[in-house]
Amino acid sequence: MAENVEQQAGGAGEHTGEHAGGYAGGYAGGQAGDQAGDQGGDRGAGRAADRARERRVGDAATLKALADPLRLGILGALMGADGGSLTAKEIAAALGEPQTKLYRHIKQLEAVGLIRVAGTRLVSGIVESRYAAAQESLRLSSEIFSADSPDRSEAYGAVLAGVDRVRGDFHAQAQAGRVDFSAPKDGSAGPPSLFADFSLRLSPARLVRLRGQLAEIFDELMAEGRSEAKDAVDVTVLTLLYGLQPEHSSRADSRTGTES
Repeated sequence: MAENVEQQAGGAGEHTGEHAGGYAGGYAGGQAGDQAGDQGGDRGAGRAADRARERRVGDAATLKALADPLRLGILGALMGADGGSLTAKEIAAALGEPQTKLYRHIKQLEAVGLIRVAGTRLVSGIVESRYAAAQESLRLSSEIFSADSPDRSEAYGAVLAGVDRVRGDFHAQAQAGRVDFSAPKDGSAGPPSLFADFSLRLSPARLVRLRGQLAEIFDELMAEGRSEAKDAVDVTVLTLLYGLQPEHSSRADSRTGTES
């Protein structure tokens, strides 16, 4: 079994667990009020209050939409949007990507209902859309990871896309000097960030208990919601915990030279 934990300041999404078996991934943003400022003639600007609390994902189409780091970035930006909605231009600025690169991915997310058009306005004769996330968090259904699930490969694709997304964001934020693994010189506290990567051998009961302990932490954080403190920082947590199933007996026998 291996466990990877990466935590940083400056991230955009949070990944949470599910008490049922299998893996569950949450791409979650905080709650927020209406977008204020220069929206002018916007119609129906998105509000976080319009979002579903949670969406369970168990269909192939949605899994395929999630199986791309850039689409996860778009979704994360919208889930964390202070005003509840963003234009394609604002999403591009948040992700550091060309605006023209996003439209295809936005349409794919919209097609499976992960995001929606929250409002439109006319800008220099062109209709500009504002997009909002349709849910506050996502959970991948444990059933899609079962051995007989036809969508199992797509489910793992969504997991790997989440890992790739955090890796890319971590690299960008580290290059920008926004990640800090150093301890305060006065010794008043530990480093604000944490990385751990190790393997253990645990009993099945201890593995289940460990998973429950981690899930309790994530549930607590989700229940607390987005901090409004002036000194609050954006935090990304990626947890990948998995126990390896025993190898098939024939494979084990072939390695040891025995015959069945």
